[in-house]
Amino acid sequence: MIPNTQPHQGGTPEPNLTEDGVEPERDGLNADVADPATGAVRLCARMCTTCIFRPGNPMHLEPGRVTRMVTEARAREGHIPCHATLGTTEPAICRGYADGPDQGRSLALRLARTLGTLEEINPP
Repeated sequence: MIPNTQPHQGGTPEPNLTEDGVEPERDGLNADVADPATGAVRLCARMCTTCIFRPGNPMHLEPGRVTRMVTEARAREGHIPCHATLGTTEPAICRGYADGPDQGRSLALRLARTLGTLEEINPP
């Protein structure tokens, strides 16, 4: 089954929708980092103080967790949102991820750079 879907009578998955028929917003690796009004892709201007890419594991993640997140993001041409921006009105791509090797695999970053719609924001 496709994530965030449920089968309906025909057995084909249908997205879970809110009461008003809109697909719900998502957090985590699916956070929408594009401004819906302008289409600009938000990127943290700097790493937040507890960035998972800082030395010393400031978020106390289990060993290998960051590697798995990066591997998943690269495999789907995605990105890692800054955890400090999740749940805010302006989720943004993590600066630590964007500055790392192979960040060019991120579709959002490639498109925003090509279109000139990359917007750097200060992390909370």
